[in-house]
Amino acid sequence: MNPTIQDVAKAANVSIATVSRVLNNQPGFSQKTKQRVLQTIEELGYQPNAIARGLVNRNSGTIGVLFPSVSGLLSSEVLHGIEARANEEGYSVIVCNTAADHEKTLRYIQLLSEKRVDGLVFVSEEVDEEYYKAFQRMGVPVVLVLTQSYKYPLPYVKVDDSHAAYTATSYLIDSGHKRIGMLSGNPNDLLAGRTRIEGFKRALLEAELPYSESLVENQNSFTYEDGINSLPRLLERHPEITGIFAASDEIAIGAISAAYKLGIRIPEDISIIGYDNLKLSEMSIPPLTTIAQPFQRMGEKAIEMVLTIKNDKQAESSVMPHHLVERESVKKIK
Repeated sequence: MNPTIQDVAKAANVSIATVSRVLNNQPGFSQKTKQRVLQTIEELGYQPNAIARGLVNRNSGTIGVLFPSVSGLLSSEVLHGIEARANEEGYSVIVCNTAADHEKTLRYIQLLSEKRVDGLVFVSEEVDEEYYKAFQRMGVPVVLVLTQSYKYPLPYVKVDDSHAAYTATSYLIDSGHKRIGMLSGNPNDLLAGRTRIEGFKRALLEAELPYSESLVENQNSFTYEDGINSLPRLLERHPEITGIFAASDEIAIGAISAAYKLGIRIPEDISIIGYDNLKLSEMSIPPLTTIAQPFQRMGEKAIEMVLTIKNDKQAESSVMPHHLVERESVKKIK
């Protein structure tokens, strides 16, 4: 049987309250008493109950993370940063895969509230009224990653999607392309869908190149399958296109696969630039030119913001820098 706090108190000849104060670094004991209690804990192999300790010091030592998908490459990079920074600060992470399901997300928020997490990181989904009310009931710091809310006052960390899409499209233009299309995600997604289309459109219009909605092939998400399905449809409408901006690396890799099946060479016939700089982009053939988002740093920053708020300080939202990674999927036209 595992030793209890009562066993420690009896063996060290002190009260249970004294053992509790030692465990929680509270005053009320001498250095000699502290050493005797710690030595007894080591000898007995006592493991303090984290939940019980949390009820005393209001700190469970855990942070909850909500992902719409934990299997994606993007999620894994963000999670790597979250776990690394949380571990450095002495916290553990509870990860929940919501599958972008509204009711499932609400259940997970309730579960994390019952677990008395010290903070919450909410990744890649839009915050609606029910989510926000659930956050308020939890009463812990909440930080958004790869998303933001215009309606609710929640701090966030992300890149400027419109600016990043503008950078990608401008690179195609600077490389000599004048007939450019886009493989987009969901245009009704106000955070990552519509903003990237806006950046694409702005770059074309500023360069005095033609823009029409038919130059944008929309999908419901940002997956590899979306890239496979969308490239043929875009080229059917606009066979004159020489450059394509894909709204994610997975869409870009799917488009490259579709091009291979159609006998289209990348970049000799069509150039493609992606968005994210996932590890996958280095592995594609040809290696993918893309816009890099600092996913690991975003995860680290989110934890720093959660702990800043937990310490009763204000955490400012953070717009992280993006940058272009040149590889071999874009041809320069003289």
